[in-house]
Amino acid sequence: MKKSLLILLASLATLALPAAAATLTVAAASDLTYSIDELAAAFAQEVPGAEVKTSLGSSGNFYAQIKNGAPFDVFLSADMKYPAQLAQDGAADHATLKPYAIGRIVLWSLDPRFNLSQGMRVLNDERIARFAIANPDVAPYGRAARNALMTLGFWDAVKPKLVLGDNIAQTAQFIQTGNAQVGIVSYATVLAPKVKGMGSFYLIPDDGVPPIEQGAVITRHGAANPLAPRFMQFLHSPAARAILLRHGFSLPREKHA
Repeated sequence: MKKSLLILLASLATLALPAAAATLTVAAASDLTYSIDELAAAFAQEVPGAEVKTSLGSSGNFYAQIKNGAPFDVFLSADMKYPAQLAQDGAADHATLKPYAIGRIVLWSLDPRFNLSQGMRVLNDERIARFAIANPDVAPYGRAARNALMTLGFWDAVKPKLVLGDNIAQTAQFIQTGNAQVGIVSYATVLAPKVKGMGSFYLIPDDGVPPIEQGAVITRHGAANPLAPRFMQFLHSPAARAILLRHGFSLPREKHA
């Protein structure tokens, strides 16, 4: 009995220790390119000694990597589908799955010939030879772009002109380099300091288009890392939410019992 008590006390003491030199690995969707470093820095301020190592890429590719054992502790997806599927596969803890942001999409162009103030009607312009979106097969923002184009009646007009990026960051590069005259990217992209003010954009209305609800989950690998639940809690803090709002995201509604 005495030995069991000593073991329990030792365990509690370990849990109470600060996370000195502790590391959290985060797989983050590409739409977080311009905000993830700020989020990591704010978390490190709240948890002194914590180091957040982030990797950016498409949510679909991260899903495959984590399912196959990639050592990420937390997965920040651009949708709810991929983290939920990881939980179903036994590679993540479904009890930790929560939405952390709502994404928005915009038409964006650096070509002055195209007047985006006319909204989606600009897509009828025959001078558009290449139109960029993220690949709908692996990128949630690509699926959102396709859904919006189909819902608003412009899918047939742009389908023959499509240039597909692996993720939203590569899609933005296609537009920046002139490999596409117009495209659909995240609102966070056009608000980023490096590109803010470049070209013109049109914020695509949410009406009739499914919201881009983005989910975070603790992976099977991250279950043993005490920083993982602390980071998940941090994502819903005023500090994290202020960062996400500043970078063009909306916030998910709180669900009350």
